[in-house]
Amino acid sequence: MDLSNARWRKSSRSNGQGGACVEVADGLTEVVAVRDSKDPAGPVLAFAPDAWRAFVARPPVH
Repeated sequence: MDLSNARWRKSSRSNGQGGACVEVADGLTEVVAVRDSKDPAGPVLAFAPDAWRAFVARPPVH
């Protein structure tokens, strides 16, 4: 997967405490890429756009 054109942005759900920091890649058409902002060179999860939309549309689990 070529992520060279990805523009990473921190999720609005990430906290500012240095804990759960998730970044989502913009600028990709075939996949939605997600990574840990504390490990930008680490693994990336890739989701089909429809699967990602369904995931973020779900209410939070408490």
